[in-house]
Amino acid sequence: MAGNYGKNKAMKHILFTINPVNHNGDFIYLIQNASIPVKLVLLLLLAFSIISWAIIIFKLMEYSRARKNSYKFLDFFKKNKNFSEINNAKSLYGNNPLGEIFRFGYREIAQQTGSGQKLEKLDLDSLHRALLRASNQEITRFERLNGFLATCASAAPFIGLFGTVWGIMNSFQQIGIQMNANLATVAPGIAEALIATALGLFAAIPAVIFYNLLLNKLKVLIAIMEDFILEFLNLSEKLN
Repeated sequence: MAGNYGKNKAMKHILFTINPVNHNGDFIYLIQNASIPVKLVLLLLLAFSIISWAIIIFKLMEYSRARKNSYKFLDFFKKNKNFSEINNAKSLYGNNPLGEIFRFGYREIAQQTGSGQKLEKLDLDSLHRALLRASNQEITRFERLNGFLATCASAAPFIGLFGTVWGIMNSFQQIGIQMNANLATVAPGIAEALIATALGLFAAIPAVIFYNLLLNKLKVLIAIMEDFILEFLNLSEKLN
């Protein structure tokens, strides 16, 4: 009886040691008891992830709104050939790149003609350069914050890898201290190392995917702006 009791007690101890539900397999427990460098790595990766998702949501909304308002303004521009009326109504279509490009073009025409009434001496090359400047400014504005996603996509895996290496180093250190290479000795260090790797990938993968998606959406906006510049120049040439 005593022998069986001892065997049962030993078996329970083994099961408790390898059971993933106990503290050794609890992610929160592992993070709380991780080394300071690993905690800093996890905190940094968490900040990267939160900021990345905030930028992703903001940029998706910004691009969607800009594209929608640009199409509305372009439709109004094609139907109405009076620059003065278009200039007065551009604010009705929200914040869109085409309205800003039109403002630069309209201001250039007004500067060339003086009174803004005669177009017989209109310099189309200067007008084109003014429209391109406005387009470049809008592209720069829409590219803002996208660089952080690219940085996160490239840096987060390496930051996670640093946490992984540090956790494995701790595992080997525990082996040397305890002179014991069983699973209970190395499991906590390896577990916290894998958490750092997982969080690094969790921050990097969405950043890569949405950076490319936002880049494609920006290309669409650039194409819309280029088409509008041609439309503006064609209309200006007819009025010249």
